[in-house]
Amino acid sequence: MEPVTLTTDRLVLRPLRLDDAAAVHAACQEPDIPRWTSVPSPYAREDAEEFIGRASPAGWQDDSTYTLGVFTADEGALVGTMALVRLAQLPAPGHQAEIGYWTAKEQRGRGYTVEAAREMIRWAFEDLGVERLEWHAEAGNEGSRAVALKAGFQMEGTFRSKLVREGTRRDIWIGSLLPSDLGRPTKTPYLPYPERA
Repeated sequence: MEPVTLTTDRLVLRPLRLDDAAAVHAACQEPDIPRWTSVPSPYAREDAEEFIGRASPAGWQDDSTYTLGVFTADEGALVGTMALVRLAQLPAPGHQAEIGYWTAKEQRGRGYTVEAAREMIRWAFEDLGVERLEWHAEAGNEGSRAVALKAGFQMEGTFRSKLVREGTRRDIWIGSLLPSDLGRPTKTPYLPYPERA
């Protein structure tokens, strides 16, 4: 797929460019980003250049990961990144993807990540035909969970021993968002399991 640019009232979500490498590198020096995400630690300038120059474009080319940088519309300051991953499940019959994100420390607490996530969700449902969007985070990542909840995700539980990080198996939280949660239709009918009293 060709990369897209999305906009909100306060943000521009666009493909990262090599001139963004310094800002990405600086943001990923903050310990919480490598702690809760898969970015390398320590994070070198070369890691940012590799991510921007090779990994991110390759994800768009092979339809495996659609990554966008999130920037303020007024000043063009880096807020973070927003991505749809696990897109191998996107074609029929799956129509599923996962959302992932990180936010630069100085941009947290302003609602930017929720705003960007809502736009990415809109694009996934309206333009890509996603019928189930998942959110995963290592158990304990309260910041990511707060964003997911504000964006409308329903928490589904904890997957035990799902993630291997630094040679240790860890639990993850999982949530999902369906188009019907936002009043949107889907092509595939959904038959939820009836709740028992």
